[in-house]
Amino acid sequence: MTGSTLTLVISTPLDVIFRADDVYSVRAEDESGGFGILPRHVPMLAVLPACVLRWRRKTGDWSFCALRGGVLKVEGGKEIRVACRQGVLGSDLSTLERGVQEHLEAEDEAARAARVEQARMHVRAIRQIMLHISDGGGMDMDAAIDGLMQ
Repeated sequence: MTGSTLTLVISTPLDVIFRADDVYSVRAEDESGGFGILPRHVPMLAVLPACVLRWRRKTGDWSFCALRGGVLKVEGGKEIRVACRQGVLGSDLSTLERGVQEHLEAEDEAARAARVEQARMHVRAIRQIMLHISDGGGMDMDAAIDGLMQ
């Protein structure tokens, strides 16, 4: 390993999920294949598909982040910034795989709950419309809208 290091920053739209100033090397992949980055790398920009980003720190151990797509930027040969939609950190690939699976299951459950709530709201809106229609139109438009919002 060389004496100089890189700064690696991985962020999502909501948070910086990883930052370190003692990174010796980074491995990533784009649509053309895998590539590595060492200190003093030329400036570059890469669009990352869903992939696993790997880096090695002072300890010599590899660390990992499963990315759900993103953009990698190398600046000044000493800083790497990765902006991604989502990232799951892990210290070994088997743990990371389990973490990603749990994350996907949690997302699926949240999506399922959102669909159920959307269906409930849809049914409630239809009931309000049906009440308005069966009322013979006696309800004014403001009252109908208020009923839909409840």
